[in-house]
Amino acid sequence: MYYIGFDLGSSSVKAALIDAKTGKSVGITHYPETEMAIVAEQIGWAEQDPNLWWKNICKVTKKLLAETSISSNKIKGIGIAYQMHGMVVVDKNNEVLRPSIIWCDSRAVEIGNMAFKEAGEGKCVANLLNSPGNFTLSKLKWVKENEPEIFEKVVKLLLPGDFIALKLTGEATTTISGLSEGIMWDFKQNKLADWLFDYMGIATDVIPTIVPTFSNQGIVTKKASEEIGLPEGIPVLYRAGDQPNNAMSLNVFEPGEIAATGGTSGVVYAITDSSKTKENTRINNFAHVNYKKEQPRIGKLLNINGAGIQYSWMKNNIVAATDSYNDMNNLAASIPVGSDGLRILPFGNGAERMLNNENIGASFLNLNFNRHGKPHLLRAALESIAFSFVYGIDILKNDGVDVSAIKAGNDNLFRSEIFSNTIATLVGADIRIIDTTGAVGAARAAGVSLGDFKTLNDAFSDSEHVMTYHPLNDKKIYMDAYQLWKQDLEKMYKK
Repeated sequence: MYYIGFDLGSSSVKAALIDAKTGKSVGITHYPETEMAIVAEQIGWAEQDPNLWWKNICKVTKKLLAETSISSNKIKGIGIAYQMHGMVVVDKNNEVLRPSIIWCDSRAVEIGNMAFKEAGEGKCVANLLNSPGNFTLSKLKWVKENEPEIFEKVVKLLLPGDFIALKLTGEATTTISGLSEGIMWDFKQNKLADWLFDYMGIATDVIPTIVPTFSNQGIVTKKASEEIGLPEGIPVLYRAGDQPNNAMSLNVFEPGEIAATGGTSGVVYAITDSSKTKENTRINNFAHVNYKKEQPRIGKLLNINGAGIQYSWMKNNIVAATDSYNDMNNLAASIPVGSDGLRILPFGNGAERMLNNENIGASFLNLNFNRHGKPHLLRAALESIAFSFVYGIDILKNDGVDVSAIKAGNDNLFRSEIFSNTIATLVGADIRIIDTTGAVGAARAAGVSLGDFKTLNDAFSDSEHVMTYHPLNDKKIYMDAYQLWKQDLEKMYKK
């Protein structure tokens, strides 16, 4: 028997099957082959059609079953991971009322900022652990103010994963972890933040039934079964946003552990047991997948926009078209630590939250046409992104995180020895590289819910451990280079 896991991203849907006895992955695929479109009718907007998500979920399921030659009647449960913070609204017939306003849409920034001031900054920090910000509830407030004819028809407010669960089961449900990512959960009172809903002028009955993250969250209906090709009656057993799910997939559950990703943007997601924050404007705090009131596990999320997108810019504009990322890494390795004085500030992908939402752009500093060449540019690019991660981890430390371990997936920037060695050495912690994916993690989580795995650690062992980067002995040369980079940053960005 098997479990299926889905990871709904904004570019594609990934799906994985795992063996219910061993937890081993038996197949992974994605759909569509080309990235899903993001519609931006105005600058700063970003929307997708939730019904297209569902169609792609159905198609990726059939693709995965075909590729693995596994019969659908051998699948016993479903796990769902999804792009965070998106807003989906449905009417009394569970029909989508408008396109989803997704995570990277910034139209509700001012609404969230005003709510932070007028609802009370102290109360928001103490109870929400965040500013209301440009998150899900603020996006619904935008609909209320700008599309009243649509708002009047809203019966339920859903996150992207809630919508997929609704299509599968016919039931509108959500989770505490999900509500926290939409900045709708009051950690202090351990309930929905009704006072914030009152401020927004939104009734709390738009919130679906709250179910545990690991639980039977409804069963596949006959209609859904016919569309997706999975057995009628099997349960949806798990649901979480992509970053908490990624951390879980890497076996990151306890205080001091960090899950890091180095894709187009970078993410550092650190676990703490403290429901306090003093960095609420630069990081976000969410209920982790194993959060309990009596044993809080908070995921502190710090995002770095100027990460892999800078290195991909280098690939597209600096090196030869035939050069791979591995070729680029090899070129960079021919240059010593510090890139012979060349430094880059990689913040060229919009406003950086960890810089208090300032957009300082990217900068090349000390570039010498007689001394520096392509390898220097590549080394400086990798170092600058690594330094950004270290700068972000320092912010997390200032917010009470005591770093004990860093784990990352076996992809993207963490494949670079320069990048990973730089972070490990400056932070003073091992970086364990684990070969897993969010879809595999979601499938394993379903197995935890149904009891095929006794504990989370049983399901998410380090059996896929690829390698470990250890802090290097000569920390001084790395620290000297980092301090020069940090001085450059703080000259341009005044805290």
